[in-house]
Amino acid sequence: MTQIDDMTQIQERSTLVPNREFALPASGERLARAAAALQANGIEVFRADDLEQAKRLVLAQLPEGAEVHEGASVTMETLGVTAEVEQSGRYDALRPRIWAMDRATQAGEMRKLAAGPDYVTGSAHAVTEDGHLVFASKTGSQLAAYAFGAGHVVLAAGSQKIVRDVEEGLRRIREYVYPLEDQHMLDLYGMHSGLNKLFVVMAEDAPRISIVLIGQPVGF
Repeated sequence: MTQIDDMTQIQERSTLVPNREFALPASGERLARAAAALQANGIEVFRADDLEQAKRLVLAQLPEGAEVHEGASVTMETLGVTAEVEQSGRYDALRPRIWAMDRATQAGEMRKLAAGPDYVTGSAHAVTEDGHLVFASKTGSQLAAYAFGAGHVVLAAGSQKIVRDVEEGLRRIREYVYPLEDQHMLDLYGMHSGLNKLFVVMAEDAPRISIVLIGQPVGF
């Protein structure tokens, strides 16, 4: 690929238009259907009417003094959970510690800390009405903890993330989440995001994953 071709591709990616169909809040009936299906699939569900209640429900699951890592999440930032975990002094927050490490000499230690925390917080990019969670990532840095490494996974998702099934969840990621996240990354770091790794939780055998479903939109 020539430099001109590469620049053209970057320009095309940075001008993607999000499909606002996936920004619309789900009805109470759809939220209830998703909640029941998630419970049946071994995922604990909490319901919140608003953002303040959602924040309380998330923090209630994080014991004081617990080791907590955070997958990069606009939802958790908006709820105020990120600031509470990293600035209150009530938790052993791993993300600031990881960011302070030297990638050249401590990459292995950084990966291990991120992959196996006692608690990890974050959000799914889509929650299906038949009880599955869909995630996407450029690097996959949060996926190991979600899949197995973390002792407890505490998620929160706005009502706009409810979709019919995994196929529609992947479409939501391609058409709505990715354009927003790509611009978000450009604004923050001057680099593009990428749909490099996808992860789906179909069910959970152990009582390890919980999600707060919020009755209004929040995050991407």
